[in-house]
Amino acid sequence: MEKDGERCGWVGADPLYIAYHDHEWGVPERDGRALWEALMLEGFQAGLSWITILRKRERFRAAFQGFDPEVIAGWGTAEVARLVGDAGIVRHRGKIEAVIGNARAWRAVEAEQGFARYIWGFVGGCPLRNRWESLAVVPAQTDLSVAMSKDLKRRGFKFCGPTTTYAFMQAAGLVNDHLVGCPCHARVARLG
Repeated sequence: MEKDGERCGWVGADPLYIAYHDHEWGVPERDGRALWEALMLEGFQAGLSWITILRKRERFRAAFQGFDPEVIAGWGTAEVARLVGDAGIVRHRGKIEAVIGNARAWRAVEAEQGFARYIWGFVGGCPLRNRWESLAVVPAQTDLSVAMSKDLKRRGFKFCGPTTTYAFMQAAGLVNDHLVGCPCHARVARLG
């Protein structure tokens, strides 16, 4: 069990990771474009460590024009080829093509109800507040992340399996999975 006042044990000592944990992870995000970016980055993380994506995040943002789904929805083979050649990002053709398809799927959801409203609808508009005392009991996925994954896939999204969607829910503050002994747990709970 983590001691009172210690950050969540997954953070480690990297200053970039510490800043991400302390100021971003678990903070409720209500902007639809920012939520879509977070979901796309979680998709790129599949099979890799999050610190790899975090270290490349600014290059991802530049390469994907600020993760503007309206722009990316119009991309095709030329942009895929450019991105596959960009050593500053994860050059996985399937994931790159998925982001373009996901931008098109985002447009449909945005037009129908708003992407933020859609995503937050899975938790009734309010963050779920877990009270985990140890990393050992934090799940990799939940029934809710399975439901989100299935619905995203039904709408045409890719690289959004239930483990990815749960990591997204944690990162975007749909669930507060800071351990109860972490100083961020109570602070994030107040932001809901």
